[in-house]
Amino acid sequence: MTIIPNNNNNNKEQDRFLPIANVGRIMKKVIPGNGKISKDAKETVQECVSEFISFVTGEASDKCQREKRKTINGDDIIWAIIILGFEDYILPLKQYLIKYRELEGEKLNVPKQNQPQQPDQKPTFSYNSVYSPTGLLPQTSFVPTDQSFPSPFSPNSIQSQLPKQEHVDSMGHW
Repeated sequence: MTIIPNNNNNNKEQDRFLPIANVGRIMKKVIPGNGKISKDAKETVQECVSEFISFVTGEASDKCQREKRKTINGDDIIWAIIILGFEDYILPLKQYLIKYRELEGEKLNVPKQNQPQQPDQKPTFSYNSVYSPTGLLPQTSFVPTDQSFPSPFSPNSIQSQLPKQEHVDSMGHW
């Protein structure tokens, strides 16, 4: 008797994660050109950002259900991020949302025959692919490359909280 492993559970697990290629591409943007990112690091970040998205959208969804609405909008996401304690992200997100709405408003005010001939870039939200980045962000996203976002901690603050390397045994225990 041959037992074939059930990949259905693994596929369902992967469906709740952002595509790892997209995660890796974003990670590469913030490291030196000759830097390398391990598969384990990509998978860890993939899991963390997917969980963060689920956490925030779940809170926004609960708000919409309480208000008897069926559609989550950008304001609901910003509200959820504030409620969950991620205030440091609010300023850049609000700026992005304002710019996005300005661009979408321009599209609505220009007659269709005068708009450039491009495939429709309006984001669509698919229930099958909730975490698809193309479903959440327009292709013409507004993120200036020279913009830096404030960090809520200094790069050394985390390192100073970790025990010194000399106290780590061969098993990696402190």
